[in-house]
Amino acid sequence: MVEKFDQLNLREPLLRDIYGYGIEHPANVQQRALKSCISGYDVIVQAQSGTGKTITSIIAVLQQLNMDCKNCQTLILVPTRELAQAIHRVVLTLGKHMNVTSHACIGNTNIHEDIKILQAGVQVVVGTPGRIYDMLKRSALRAENIKMFVLDEADELLSHGFNEQIYDIFTMLPGNIQVIVLSVTMPCDLLDITTKFMNDPVKVFIKTEERTLDGIRQFYVNVERENPNMDIKQRNDVIKEFRTGVSRILVRTDTLGSDTYIPQVSLVINYDLPTNRESYVHRIGRSGAFGRKGVAINFITNDEHQTLQNIEQYYNTKIEELPLDITDLI
Repeated sequence: MVEKFDQLNLREPLLRDIYGYGIEHPANVQQRALKSCISGYDVIVQAQSGTGKTITSIIAVLQQLNMDCKNCQTLILVPTRELAQAIHRVVLTLGKHMNVTSHACIGNTNIHEDIKILQAGVQVVVGTPGRIYDMLKRSALRAENIKMFVLDEADELLSHGFNEQIYDIFTMLPGNIQVIVLSVTMPCDLLDITTKFMNDPVKVFIKTEERTLDGIRQFYVNVERENPNMDIKQRNDVIKEFRTGVSRILVRTDTLGSDTYIPQVSLVINYDLPTNRESYVHRIGRSGAFGRKGVAINFITNDEHQTLQNIEQYYNTKIEELPLDITDLI
C-alpha cells in the first residue's frame, strides 16, 4: 500500500496539480490500486461512489502519457454525457501543468466538430459508447496509439444497455491494451467482459464500511423558517431567534410581505426569482437597509434569464454573474 503520493515517483507537474486540486493524501482506494494502475497492470476496482476510483484512474492515465505523442493514448468510457464532461474537466485540471489535451466525445453534440478535434489530435478522450464507437468506425478516432482503456461506472454502462457497443469498441482497440474497470457492483455480464478482455487483472475491493470521510470538513448551520400558517407567537419566536443569532438563516416566502422587522441582514438569496418586479425590491432591500452594504444572490435557470433582464431594465441596475470567490462579497 502507498501512504503518500511522493512514494509513487509521479511527474512533478502532476504531483503539483494533485496537491493543487486539494488532495493531500491518497484515499484508501488510491493506496491500494494506484501503483498497479501506474505500473500498467489490468485492474478491477470495486468500491462505492465517492471513494476516489475515478481520480485513481486519471492519475494513472496522466502518469503514463507520452507527452511527445499528441494522438489519443487513453480512452475513458462512461455511461452519461454529464459524467464524461466532468471527467474531462478533471483530466484538464490535474494535467494543467503537463499541458495535457483532452476531449469529451458525447452524443447530442456536433459530430463534425468532434471529427475535427479528434483528427487534430488529443491525448485523452472521454466519452459515451455510442459516440466513441461512431468516431472509431469513421476513423476520426484512431486507435493505434491507444494504450489504456478505462471503463468508469462499468455496471452503469451495462445497465444502460451498452453491452454490444462495449464489445465492439474492444475489438477495435489494440490487443495489448491496458484495461481498468471501475464499478460499484460486479454483475455477471461485467464479469464476462473482464474475463474476455482483461489479462490476469489485479482486483481491488473496498468494503462499504471502509469508505472514509477523512479530509472532508463538515459543518451544520441552524436554520429557521417563517410561513403564513404560523400564529403570531410562533412567528415572533422565529424572528427573535434570527435577530439574536441563534439561527443564522431565515427561510420565508413572499406571502408574508414586508411586515417583519429584520434590521441585520447582510445576505439575501432568492431561491426562486419573484413572480413580479415589485417583490424583488422588497426581498433584496432587506440586505441594504439603513445605509449598509448588502449582497443579493439569485438562483436562476436558463429559462429565467429573460425575467432577470426585465428586473434589470425596470430598476436600471446590473445583476452580475456570481464570481468564483465570494468571500470578499459577504
